[in-house]
Amino acid sequence: MHYLHTMVRVENLERALDFYCGKLGLVEVNRREDEKGRYTNVFLKAPDDDVTARRAPLLELTYNWPARRSEGEGEGGDAEKYSGGRNFGHLAYAVENIYDYCAELVKKEIVINRPPRDGRMAFIRSPEGISIELLQIGEALPPAEPWASMQNTGEW
Repeated sequence: MHYLHTMVRVENLERALDFYCGKLGLVEVNRREDEKGRYTNVFLKAPDDDVTARRAPLLELTYNWPARRSEGEGEGGDAEKYSGGRNFGHLAYAVENIYDYCAELVKKEIVINRPPRDGRMAFIRSPEGISIELLQIGEALPPAEPWASMQNTGEW
């Protein structure tokens, strides 16, 4: 047995891909659109993960297409809204340099909810509010500004 993936429902696929791929740097490895089931699955990997031999765990984004409206109600329906709870926990990714990675996220207008004050761990949130933990590979980096004195922002 081996771990395959974690599925996250998204309200807006383009916005989710901009966040996960355009800002976090994940890479799309597979996409499946199901006309009958009215959904799209997009599978993402971390840039350094090998998915050829033994598949590394993937993140599956699931976009459920808007419901069809009845005859005479116009085109398309409303997108389903999702609410998250802290019971899910979080996704976690290891990074080479947590300070540099967080600085790049800030440039991309991502809020660092729990800054890497300890040189080891930070948290951000996806557009749907899912907590994402970022962990320094290896030993913690020495405390450094602006991170060491930065306060938490919102929930993480």
